Amino acid sequence: MQRYFIDKSFSGEKEVILLGDHFHHIARVMRMSPGNEIFIVFRNEKACIAKIVDITNDEIITSIVKWEEMKKELPVHVTIASGLPKGDKLELIIQKGTELGAFQFLPFIADRSIVKWDAKKEKKKLDRWLKIAEEAAEQSHRQHKPNILAPVSFKELLSISSNYIHKIVAYEENAKQGESANFAKMLANFQEGDTVLIVFGPEGGISNQEIEQLKNNGFEICGFGPRILRTETAPLYALSAISYHLELMR
Repeated sequence: MQRYFIDKSFSGEKEVILLGDHFHHIARVMRMSPGNEIFIVFRNEKACIAKIVDITNDEIITSIVKWEEMKKELPVHVTIASGLPKGDKLELIIQKGTELGAFQFLPFIADRSIVKWDAKKEKKKLDRWLKIAEEAAEQSHRQHKPNILAPVSFKELLSISSNYIHKIVAYEENAKQGESANFAKMLANFQEGDTVLIVFGPEGGISNQEIEQLKNNGFEICGFGPRILRTETAPLYALSAISYHLELMR
């Protein structure tokens, strides 16, 4: 059954009207008819099954049938902070990270980022990233559509980090030295509803200067096992480990 995120919170209504891209997809692409059912997800993460009542020239009129009761979200809110990588690697991180339960994505300009952020193209880039996240959230039947922030400076990243309960930085040098316990210890301290920020470097990794500043701002340095992971692989490893520990082991 198709799932659609809408930009409004549920406020007691019994009917929901879908417009724009949702109308086009339902009426023109999927060619649905009155009587067909879809999932609708409100901004406050309430999801329902709705039946199509009528299709006009520009509206899909639906009636709420029942609410989705199963929780689909990770017990903790995880923000993935990625040092801007080359090519379309960030798109992969957003797509697969959304499928694995990331709450938010925060790109940042790292010392070793090769990509130069073009502010003139910011809106176009953000729109594309948000679309990728929305489609991945629909495909994976999420109840939350991840937010994606415009890339920030490293200094801004440190300032933003003060809003989080748990702060982690993935550091390949720890992995090379065989450190493997810190991440597991962090996972053991996670409680439902906690906020978690995990920082990953770009292709060249996190610089020594950045590591020192992260440590001084309360970040725990963690290796992710004995193998060195690519910048696009490490966030997926972290999200998978969090899901395993908090969802499958409890």
